Amino acid sequence: MSELRLPPELGAEMADIYEELQAEYERVANAIGLSCMGCPDNCCDSYFFHHTYAEWAFLWQGLAALEVSRLETVRERARQYQEAAQAAEAAGERPQGMCPLNEAGLCLVYQHRLLICRSHGVPARLAGPGGMRHFPGCFRCQEIVARRFRTPAEAPCVDRSPLFRRLALLEARFLGANRVRYPKLRLTIADMILQGPPQSR
Repeated sequence: MSELRLPPELGAEMADIYEELQAEYERVANAIGLSCMGCPDNCCDSYFFHHTYAEWAFLWQGLAALEVSRLETVRERARQYQEAAQAAEAAGERPQGMCPLNEAGLCLVYQHRLLICRSHGVPARLAGPGGMRHFPGCFRCQEIVARRFRTPAEAPCVDRSPLFRRLALLEARFLGANRVRYPKLRLTIADMILQGPPQSR
């Protein structure tokens, strides 16, 4: 097996998806009046999974650019994160810990953040097999929405559906004809760090 690397044309297409998401995020945040400035919380302690090999490869573009000593520090944080998450799940609790890539409140690979990381904070919706799912946004966003709108449904939100569809199509092109050989992913950032770059099959 060899490392799966994101071709430049797919990397550029992924950048376009992220730019569209950024524009939508700013539109909704401005309409609500949401700002992260001075927030006592940090969204990087949220527990969620990522599901595409393309984004996994994209994340590793950023990780590979870190100094060797910094990357080893990140790996150790990832090991600690994974152990704490497993212990929380064994106790029937939802894990909550700081992302291994967060340092002093900032992401070490900010330009290589993944789609869910970039959309966290504002209200969002996502169409899936089980119907439409709604995300209310971070605690500060929910407080603002409760003050400014009669109901949460009246607040603007980001529709993640078309962005995830584009990402799914990109994923299919990335894996190509052999995509049936690749198992479905359900990985945290810590998992992606510890497993190393995705490998071809």
